[in-house]
Amino acid sequence: MSVAGFTWRDGERTVRFGPGTLAEAPDLAGEGFALLTTPRARGAGPELVARAGAVHEVGPGRVDERAGDLRGAVAAPRLVALGGGRVIDTAKALAAAARAEGRPVDVMAVPTTLSAAEMTHLHRHARGVPAATPTVRPTVVLCDPALAAAQPVRDLAASAANALAHALEAQAVAHTGFSGGPVPVLAARRAAALLRDGLPENGEPDREALALGALLSGYAIDAVGYGLHHVIAQTAVRVGGAGHGAANAALLPHTLRALRQRGVLEEAGENWEEVAAGFARRAGAVRLRDVGVGRDALEACAEAAAQRPHLDGTPPRASADELLALLRAAW
Repeated sequence: MSVAGFTWRDGERTVRFGPGTLAEAPDLAGEGFALLTTPRARGAGPELVARAGAVHEVGPGRVDERAGDLRGAVAAPRLVALGGGRVIDTAKALAAAARAEGRPVDVMAVPTTLSAAEMTHLHRHARGVPAATPTVRPTVVLCDPALAAAQPVRDLAASAANALAHALEAQAVAHTGFSGGPVPVLAARRAAALLRDGLPENGEPDREALALGALLSGYAIDAVGYGLHHVIAQTAVRVGGAGHGAANAALLPHTLRALRQRGVLEEAGENWEEVAAGFARRAGAVRLRDVGVGRDALEACAEAAAQRPHLDGTPPRASADELLALLRAAW
């Protein structure tokens, strides 16, 4: 599909989407900003690198640790995150820490994956920051499909599975009454359709459709919050050692069945479990053991996930036993 560009002013944030919009990034960023990025991503934005007052590379690992390592080094009033979810969430965590200290810092996000982190206030805090500290979402989002959906197909499919999980779980959570109103549900439905059509099991991906689907999925999940799927997938990453997109891909067919059994996917229609299974096959992440989760880690994952408050978003709240059964089925 050919996606028309748009500028979306949503409360305190401005979202700029469309082919070729990456060229606008330096002007939108302004002067005196600090750039957070990775070696892969920085090559896509040489003008941002040149304009930045400082450039900080965000290494692999947990967001709380990476943000904690950078707290003393990043002091600019604007942070520009050029990268995937880990980079963007690190920038959000740094801004939250700065605001807690009385320093006004905002974030501009330029995504290089379909993580949708650019659209949410959902992130972990930097090491040492109190859990009650308000979280942050970017005030400027620039999403160029040629960049956001540029990954090789295998990685793109894993990232798309995460976005599809956002779109479907947002509908499930909203169905239970944790709704941010009708608009997030409409956005989630459109996102799911774009993602489904953008990644056929055979053939080339429609990268513009995937980028727009991911953006809308982030808007939806930000409005209503997480439920069972994201709790268990995030724990498989944090405790089990899986990659983020790959964990979502391997688990989503199983967690969707659990959500359907709760009667919260009826309005989503169609066989989304099979769509999710197709994403997992394209991602090479059909089983958790394919993505680095050892069988001996499953019980620890289930116990850790059972403590998460977001399980209340998709009642009845999943027990540790149910979570363990899901993990074993996906393993």
